[in-house]
Amino acid sequence: MDLGTAEARAAVLREEITQHNYRYYILDDPRISDADYDALMRELMGLEGEFPQLITADSPTQRVGAPPLSEFKPYRHRTLMLSLSNAFSPEDLRAFDARVHRLLNLSMDEPVEFVCELKIDGLALSLVYERGRLVTAATRGSGDVGEDVTTNVRTIRTIPLSLPAELPLVEIRGEAFLTHAEFRRINMEREETGQPTFANPRNAAAGSIRQLDSRITAGRQLDFFAYALGHSDGFKPESQSHLLETLQQWRFHTNPNWQRCANMDEVIAFLEHWNRGREALPYDIDGVVVKVNRCDLQQELGAVSRHPRWASAFKFAPTQGRTRILDIITNVGRTGAITPVAIMEPVEIAGVQVSHATLHNQDEINRKDVRVGDTVVIQRAGDVIPEVVEVVTAERPSHSVPYVMPTNCPVCGTAAERPEGEAVLRCPNELCPARVKERVRHFCSRAALDIEGVGPALIEQLVERDWVKDPADLYGLTAEQLAELDRMGDKSASNIVQSIQNSKHPSLSRLIFGLGIRHVGEHVATLLSRHFGNLERLAHASEDEIGAVAGVGGVIAESVATFFDMPETQELLEKLRLAALQPEENAGAQAEGPLKGKSFVFTGTLTRLTREHAEEMVRSMGGNASSSVGKATSYVVAGERAGSKLERAKALKIPVLTEDEFLDMVESLSSAQ
Repeated sequence: MDLGTAEARAAVLREEITQHNYRYYILDDPRISDADYDALMRELMGLEGEFPQLITADSPTQRVGAPPLSEFKPYRHRTLMLSLSNAFSPEDLRAFDARVHRLLNLSMDEPVEFVCELKIDGLALSLVYERGRLVTAATRGSGDVGEDVTTNVRTIRTIPLSLPAELPLVEIRGEAFLTHAEFRRINMEREETGQPTFANPRNAAAGSIRQLDSRITAGRQLDFFAYALGHSDGFKPESQSHLLETLQQWRFHTNPNWQRCANMDEVIAFLEHWNRGREALPYDIDGVVVKVNRCDLQQELGAVSRHPRWASAFKFAPTQGRTRILDIITNVGRTGAITPVAIMEPVEIAGVQVSHATLHNQDEINRKDVRVGDTVVIQRAGDVIPEVVEVVTAERPSHSVPYVMPTNCPVCGTAAERPEGEAVLRCPNELCPARVKERVRHFCSRAALDIEGVGPALIEQLVERDWVKDPADLYGLTAEQLAELDRMGDKSASNIVQSIQNSKHPSLSRLIFGLGIRHVGEHVATLLSRHFGNLERLAHASEDEIGAVAGVGGVIAESVATFFDMPETQELLEKLRLAALQPEENAGAQAEGPLKGKSFVFTGTLTRLTREHAEEMVRSMGGNASSSVGKATSYVVAGERAGSKLERAKALKIPVLTEDEFLDMVESLSSAQ
């Protein structure tokens, strides 16, 4: 293919993939399968690999992250990123309404239209587009100067890298945030690896954006809602509602829960509705932003100090409360993690009765010095399990004693272990009833095999009766058996058996996730599924082969390899096979080719290729691209300023190639096929 043809095809692919991303991540209305999407991405990567000059900053292939930065550079905003004055009651909002009318020389009988938007509890960002291309992304910072986080922000898939309208300059502002589900996933992974968990989704979002290694940011599914316009050349919206509609047309993710309000009575009705309904949202909000809708009126009202006169933020009551700890118990999870939980006097927080809170581990208990009988401040963020923020030591009973975790599993009595370098205490007994119940529950969960009707209460009975010792035992259950259980009729028993049988052909990624491998969440399960293609290939892969999968690090690779080496796992897989459970193979799996069995590590700065394209070239020819040098590494490709990986390759006597030598090898092997 000549350069001109490749350039035209690459442009078509970029637009097509961008549209599919928009439909998938923003409209939640995908039109093609994962395999078809992967095929488009592979074709584009192949063209950009063959013709590096076709790589553009807004290409969908550029969302995977880049090598770590040493620091963030300061960025001075073109126009000040203002903060909002706060309102805490309907009376405060009516006073705001009166000020708006007074400043506009209007009587209170003359209508002023407002727009109400949910106030997302995340991290404010400014996105600068020049001639339709994203060139800079920065945090709010002081309002005058923020931090340049462009590399990290490019990994957020709900932020377009280019705009349909090629304006000379436009600055879009909005909020980066994490959904509750993604927040739980990140904290679960951090807890499993002994890292401190994030206190709430906002802290997690801010921490993700401010990672010096953008590959970590790319591994966290951040979202973004656009809602404001900073500096702009060539676009002047008539109103806030016009701006929101335009942002949506430009393929930005905008919060659908906004409303035009004819007067302050409608504004107050809106915020009262969302104060009651905010717990049902999949993300955190801490209030409602009220803006004068017309932009000409906004301009006339202006700003005072650092607050616009045309907007106000109504803040909901804080999601914190005070209560007393009655007891501390321990729960045992599917991986054996023994987690302390505080049982408390019930307290209402944001309309929800809360009676327990996670204490995470012994180190956290010691750090906060939490004891039975203490009065504590707790917080609840969305539907995340509440946690203790601080202890009110001035109200501590005189007879209180420090809490110490049990030395044995509270369920099966096995001596508990704390692996070196971890903060989590674990039960090592694979047959511990608590672990079995959690393992089966995880296997049946919606993100795994999604077996309807098999919930905690049923699993409790199945394990107690010794009918189910692992997930494979579910497939041997009969309707007659289930009908014997408490509150189980013949019809319900039959429906559950049918639901179990219907789960025999899951996607490979769902099954991998459902197996409950430590450190393997939905994202990693998808990566493993796409790379290996079927369960047998994954089960027989070495630790080095697993670690060579892009996005899978050494800790995860060791965990996966160890899991499949265990006799219990091999027995489980055989039982699943005999039960005729057959996952769908992934069409986007690792390709066959002349580099099959070869593992490459790229280090230093490449000049003709991006590292991601070089790694994709290896994978497209059947090889592995790894991030670490080991005995299984076949070649190290060293660019400019190569460091410790090059030294390790020399120490292990691993062949080292220059970038040109690597490309010559690829070209030679390609022509021989």
